[in-house]
Amino acid sequence: MPSMPPKSAHSPQTPKTPWLVVPRPNPSAARRLVCFPHAGGSASFFRTWAQHLDPTVELQVVQYPGRENRIAEPLLGTMDEVASAAARALRADGRETILFGHSMGAAVAYEVLRILEADRASAVTRLCVSGRRLTGPSADRVITPLTDDELIASMGALGGTQSAILEDPDIRAMVLPILRNDYFLIDSYRPDPAAAPVTAEVVALTGDADPRVTEAQMKEWARITTGPFACHTFPGGHFYLAEHSAALARIATADI
Repeated sequence: MPSMPPKSAHSPQTPKTPWLVVPRPNPSAARRLVCFPHAGGSASFFRTWAQHLDPTVELQVVQYPGRENRIAEPLLGTMDEVASAAARALRADGRETILFGHSMGAAVAYEVLRILEADRASAVTRLCVSGRRLTGPSADRVITPLTDDELIASMGALGGTQSAILEDPDIRAMVLPILRNDYFLIDSYRPDPAAAPVTAEVVALTGDADPRVTEAQMKEWARITTGPFACHTFPGGHFYLAEHSAALARIATADI
């Protein structure tokens, strides 16, 4: 009977930082794919992606405060807070890194990349942005937190959590504050129009029936980089990822 390999020193239950969940620890992998969830989302959304990666890539998923294993921690209300903290967590690992963010996560990943590149020691070689246009609401638009009904309607329109699930008062009490916080955070966010271009490759991805963004709008991400750019469109709506995780993991980690 063959001997069993020794267990990794790192386990998904005990990551080095609460900001990163590692479903299948692989410290010997030469690269890592770091995924950033959408508004209201958590690390479990990307957990199955690990099975689509080859042994040279480790999956790490950003876990925002206030959900799952971080449920007792206070939510963060600004992009600066989230991006700065996530960037600090990512600096500890010097491996070649690919960032993948969906919806709100695309904006977070972009701001994290800007911080890491400003350090002049970034190991990030590629930014994958999914389901979010580069520009947001106009700067003079007044942003207010959404009501419960507005949140539920928005989730239904995007194909997110089913409204029937939210009829349970305990689930509503848990989910809606997180969603309200994240919506306010991303609606208040304005990318710096004078920001210097990044040098990492950029890959834009979207669903062809996404009500929030078009393929043409996704192609606007090309202007943030001096490196190569590619755009891919898949069948599906805002959460097209659920049906195309294997293809997306492949595109994220393959040559552009």
